[in-house]
Amino acid sequence: MTLLTFRFAPSPNGELHLGHAYSALLNRQMAAQAGGRLLLRIEDIDITRCTPEFEAGLLRDLEWLGLQWEQPVRRQSEHFAEYKAVLDRLIAEELVYPAFMSRGEIRAFIAETGGRDWPRDPDGVPLYPPLDKALPASERKRRIAKDMPFAWRLDVEAAMARVSTGPSWSEFTDDTMSATRAIEAQPQAWGDVILARRDIPTSYHLAVVLDDALQGVSHIVRGRDLYSATSVQRLLQDLLGLPAPRYFHHRLILGPDGRKLSKSFKDTGLAALRQAGLSPQDVERLVGL
Repeated sequence: MTLLTFRFAPSPNGELHLGHAYSALLNRQMAAQAGGRLLLRIEDIDITRCTPEFEAGLLRDLEWLGLQWEQPVRRQSEHFAEYKAVLDRLIAEELVYPAFMSRGEIRAFIAETGGRDWPRDPDGVPLYPPLDKALPASERKRRIAKDMPFAWRLDVEAAMARVSTGPSWSEFTDDTMSATRAIEAQPQAWGDVILARRDIPTSYHLAVVLDDALQGVSHIVRGRDLYSATSVQRLLQDLLGLPAPRYFHHRLILGPDGRKLSKSFKDTGLAALRQAGLSPQDVERLVGL
């Protein structure tokens, strides 16, 4: 019998806060209830913001919370060659294209053509204009040879045409895993998302689907803020012939002002709570477990 496999996958680009604690503890709880495995993965493809100091800090925080995980820990920065191999496959199959427009050029194009009516993704970001997708191969090669900055974007229309049926996923309706519902994926709502940079051969979307498949992750428990992104990841899984995990997108831990906690806003980290005298049991009560 194959064990159910869960994972907690933080990025070492800041201190862990109560939102991370809730996600980590909920993964532990659900894995224990299912008699499954719990993995830790370090998502550190952002080599500029992710540091060894932050990684050491998050490991201390998780150990203090009492989490245990299987070894070895997978660090994304150690597997760029694997991501590049998949990216090269997508390039060869003409499912991605080099996109050269800067943010300023995107804003200018939208202002001239679509204005306020230009479509936006679920995060409110304007969809990427279609100009680069129409460039002839010779012009793409010329620009790349001139060392012009670019990113590899998924041709969502071509990708949707390649999969036999529209992607969907199975979502738990609560943390007991006793009931599920089928969700129709809407990857086109995101437009042509970035799958890799010129200097880093992957993005979050590409790395996460490959990692989950390689690690045999069967159940993904993560925050509600990633619910919409699941559509893109399910499309990539179908496109690459990867297994489809089951999902549970849990509630978010909010601050006093009603917004979700964030490293960017330097919300109080677990290390500070520990130094203030709180115990792991106090943290569990704070997050409602």
